Amino acid sequence: MPKLKTNSGSKKRFTLTGTGKIKRKHAYKSHILTKKTKKQKRNLTHVGLISAVDTNRVKDLLAL
Repeated sequence: MPKLKTNSGSKKRFTLTGTGKIKRKHAYKSHILTKKTKKQKRNLTHVGLISAVDTNRVKDLLAL
């Protein structure tokens, strides 16, 4: 059976933690920042974890 390829877009967007959870960044933080409040931009900088429902789908994309 051949090796599975990792999805290139996924490997740029997700990283694994030491415990096996998958980290992600928030959307809407790249451009058009002038109309967003400081609080909104500050809250978008924090790293989040993907939901438990999506873990299997993302792990398939990452070929884990």
